[in-house]
Amino acid sequence: MEPPDPRNLVPPGRTAQFTVFVGGVLAVAVLVSAAPLVSLGSTLPELPVAFWTMAVLAVACDARPFVPPGRRQSSAVFPSTCFTFAILLGWGLGPAVAVQAVAVLVSGFRMGYAPWRTAFNAGQYACALAAAYAVTRLGPGGVFDGGALGVTDIAAIGGAGVAWLVVNYSLVTTAVRLRFGERWWPNAWHGLPFELLSTGSLLLLAPVLVTAARASAALVPLVLVPLFAVYRMARLTVEQHQLAALDPLTGLANRKALLAEVSEEIHRHAECRARGEPDARLALLLIDLDRFKNVNDALGHEVGDRLLVEVSARLTDVVEPPDLVARLGGDEFAIVMTRLTEVAQARALADQVVQVLATPVPLDGLPLDVGGSIGIALYPDHGEDFATLMRHADVAMYDAKHRNDTVAVYTAESDHNSAERLGLLADLRRVLEGGAAGQPGEAAVPAAPASVVRGGDGAMLSAMPSASTEPTRDVPPAAAGLDERPGQRWWSRRRRRPPLAAQDDELINRIVTGADPILRRAAHEAAAADELWARPVPAGEPPDPDRADGQPTGQPQLSGPERGNEAIEDAGEIMMYYQPQIAIATGAMVGVEALLRWRHPRRGMVDPEELIRVAEQSAVMRLLTRRVIDDVTEQLAKWSAAGLELRAAVNVSVRDLHTGEIADQIADRLARHHLAPDRLQLEITEGALMADPRRVLTTITRLHRIGVGIALDDFGTGYSSLQHLRRLPLSEVKVDRSFVLGMVDDADDAAIVRSTIELAKALGLRVVAEGVEDERSWRMLHAAGCDVAQGWFYARPMPAAELVAWLARYRPVRPLGGHDEADIPHRHAR
Repeated sequence: MEPPDPRNLVPPGRTAQFTVFVGGVLAVAVLVSAAPLVSLGSTLPELPVAFWTMAVLAVACDARPFVPPGRRQSSAVFPSTCFTFAILLGWGLGPAVAVQAVAVLVSGFRMGYAPWRTAFNAGQYACALAAAYAVTRLGPGGVFDGGALGVTDIAAIGGAGVAWLVVNYSLVTTAVRLRFGERWWPNAWHGLPFELLSTGSLLLLAPVLVTAARASAALVPLVLVPLFAVYRMARLTVEQHQLAALDPLTGLANRKALLAEVSEEIHRHAECRARGEPDARLALLLIDLDRFKNVNDALGHEVGDRLLVEVSARLTDVVEPPDLVARLGGDEFAIVMTRLTEVAQARALADQVVQVLATPVPLDGLPLDVGGSIGIALYPDHGEDFATLMRHADVAMYDAKHRNDTVAVYTAESDHNSAERLGLLADLRRVLEGGAAGQPGEAAVPAAPASVVRGGDGAMLSAMPSASTEPTRDVPPAAAGLDERPGQRWWSRRRRRPPLAAQDDELINRIVTGADPILRRAAHEAAAADELWARPVPAGEPPDPDRADGQPTGQPQLSGPERGNEAIEDAGEIMMYYQPQIAIATGAMVGVEALLRWRHPRRGMVDPEELIRVAEQSAVMRLLTRRVIDDVTEQLAKWSAAGLELRAAVNVSVRDLHTGEIADQIADRLARHHLAPDRLQLEITEGALMADPRRVLTTITRLHRIGVGIALDDFGTGYSSLQHLRRLPLSEVKVDRSFVLGMVDDADDAAIVRSTIELAKALGLRVVAEGVEDERSWRMLHAAGCDVAQGWFYARPMPAAELVAWLARYRPVRPLGGHDEADIPHRHAR
């Protein structure tokens, strides 16, 4: 059942002011037309045949006005305007108002107007005719009293037409503003061109009509010919517009028609919301066929076109009017659902569409299996205009594809290109392009104190004498990467700077320095440090203990390169944190995992997962990976100079593995810092392998030939396959923290961890367990034969300077005795 025209209803909350306005218009109409209508009774028999002919034509034409498709009925073209304005010019206000009132009654009945709306239309036309009549009276006399028309008569006719338009259009737009609370001027300006073209043309035809009527009444019906011509031309124009709004292949509405329909329905649903109606939601469903490209590539575009025609027919069968189906282009379709109360109704229709598309399409005896992914966006929940709804439906559709689902409703969490994330991405690009990764003040490695920290972060364990000399020997102060001058105190030691590449030509030197991140940061740091040393320290001024660099109060603190650029400061600071990796059997630290951190000036520490999600969708990911590799290799070189031979693991994304750029960069940085290739290890996920196995395998093979270790991260959480362990040049497998955290209480998780360790051991791979946070997990991993562990049980991620201090205090701990199988939960027989 078609819903009632909302313009026949008055929204609650505005009834009083609108009623006053309508009553005022009717009162003015009665005042200005009462006397002419009263005198009409005596002059009516004297009116000529031409008048009666115009009156009959006015009423007959208004019985079927021209309503342009896609427009509201208030924008309909009423031909009675031409005849009543001609009657006004020829026989006065009374006859014109009377004929117009009858025509309004007929058109209102035919178009289903409410009584109050019909009365208001009659009043508005009476006021417009009265204003036009007043202008004609400003002339020298009657406009058509028999004499020749002068300049003032022509001006009076033009002024009367303008007065009619101004009064009529002002009353209509004011009524709309009072009823729906809309801004008056934008809506009035938007509808003015159509009003000038349609109603203005009818008003200009009126003087010609009354002139012909003065000559002979038989000429009056001839005006129907130009009126019919205008009507027919308008109809043909509309039909052309309709054809332009249709998809030529499927006959469905195209994107242009979808835009017009959604915009119209949004306006209608906004009126429903203003009235407080519950079914005021609008849903936009975006459909993308999943395997259409395969059909096109295998069978050709002709078969693909036939498939699209069949899909459009199925969609049309599912969707019932007044809902609309449109084809946006290619294999994308859209559905507009109206008058919804909840999102479940849109999901129900989407499920029906999925079922319809799941049935194979037989073409030339070959059943073609096509499916679809559907994204849903609702008005007003997810947007209040077509562009926003379309973008959010597109986001939801790709979210459904990403999750291997068929239907998804828009959520802000799945929108990786929201305004907030775009701003975050811009800040990330600025901080990456503008400065180095911030490291808290470098500190010397102090000698090991007499007290021993038990179990890293506080596990209650017995400290064992160290059997390994790797991380337990005392490190001299100079090993922390500091240059010590004679007589220089420890708090005023200057950081060691990497050597700058000297060039003979100053311009070439500046270009090379600006192009290389390491050289650029070193140059900034060198300039800042030289400026610091150029400032004398006042004699006897004590160092400030709260300063990270130990400089006296009043001296500039150097935590990384000086940042004179305000934009860089606004973007925050990128820094590297390191989490120790401990050999379970000996307790010795054998490596670290490099973890990225971003301290944003407004949001504080940005969640690492959100940081990666923001970066990996754009080219910023390449800048981020380059920064991480630069800083990690530089830090490894500092540790090497301090006598710490550690291995650092770095996570890389799938975007990094699609090109060989990362292999070239790593080879260059290893050579520059004179590092052994096995000091660096890259961690990749199974999802990265599945994205493009051929290109990823090529890059991994190059890195393996260089000597860089490859670890398979988060094993067991992605597309796990044994062929990855067999085909890839791996050196390590990392058990995901989700299994390690649950292995104490969950027998299934414990079985997965044991099986992963046994499988990796059989293939000669090292096993690292993430998320080790308590003593029992640590002992269970030792019992299962795991090689290395990392987690809060040992230490949290920390900056490089804190890691050095932690290592100076740390004493290796190892499990007592052999494997304790009693602590390992086992699965019950099923």
